[in-house]
Amino acid sequence: MVKARKYVVTKYFSGVPKRTDFKIVEEELPPLQDGQILAKAEFISVDPYLRAYNRNKTIPYDQFSFQVAEVIESKNPDYPVGSRVVSHEGWRDYVILSPNTKPSDGLYTVYKLPDMQGLPASLGVGAVGMPGATAYFGLLELCKPQNGETLVVSGAAGAVGSLVGQIGKLRGLRVIGFAGSDDKVRWLKQELGFDHAYNYRTVNVSNALKEAAPNGVDCYFDNVGGEFSSTVIAHMNPFGRVSVCGSISSYNEDPTQMPKATILQPALVFKQLKVEGFLVPRWLNRWPEAFKELIEWIKSGKMVAQEHVTDGFDNLYDAFVGMLAGENKGKAVVKV
Repeated sequence: MVKARKYVVTKYFSGVPKRTDFKIVEEELPPLQDGQILAKAEFISVDPYLRAYNRNKTIPYDQFSFQVAEVIESKNPDYPVGSRVVSHEGWRDYVILSPNTKPSDGLYTVYKLPDMQGLPASLGVGAVGMPGATAYFGLLELCKPQNGETLVVSGAAGAVGSLVGQIGKLRGLRVIGFAGSDDKVRWLKQELGFDHAYNYRTVNVSNALKEAAPNGVDCYFDNVGGEFSSTVIAHMNPFGRVSVCGSISSYNEDPTQMPKATILQPALVFKQLKVEGFLVPRWLNRWPEAFKELIEWIKSGKMVAQEHVTDGFDNLYDAFVGMLAGENKGKAVVKV
């Protein structure tokens, strides 16, 4: 019998998630059935969507997220001992997986960690995982950027935004990023190659866009929502495209008193803009296509896959709230 630990969410979050909203539960895992594998977590992801989905779940629930795990026992010949898998089983140190059956969340199947070609396995929950696929398809499929166009990225120093901007540069775009600190702004410009970057906390966003994009914005990758996004959309060119990935600015707000922002309809109508939200499982069967290109970019030095690593299963909560507070540059991940 293997003793496993997992985080269970016992309360709906109110504002910033609290340590007391979680309970660490220990359980004994049963013997494996045919077709199953036992995996030990190596890297566990913390992401903004964990906060966003809280109210959509029934309390209590096991805290979901992506993890890279090593197979330590197997009754499935396709997943031998020593191989690595990616699952959406979340904040738990050991897990029994049934790769050939429908996933418990109905969305994310268990899959083998891609051939990382010498890159760290932790990237399997980052640039070569769900965040990488989000950046890749959210930008290329929805914005369909053309060489020479101008792209604005909000939340630009995060796991997804930092990749979006770099993909934009690789596709010949003029890239403008907004982040929450001067240190992040320097990082975006000096290490990731953004053409312009601004600290949204200290600049007038409209004036910054007039400076950086005097001819308007063609594509906007929206991670934050709120008044910030209304301002960016007002600066867009006719037939501009907006890819809506998230709304970080509102995740910790009271759902009964959501913030108000300037209405978008005049800009949408008169500039004939296309605004589309998405969930990345839409392209789940094409994720390997993205991973292949992302690995090539990282290996060749054309893309930086920055990680903010926290050590220890017991520090998952701290890593989560630190990520929500913007303490990370690039992907926040916990090494178990």
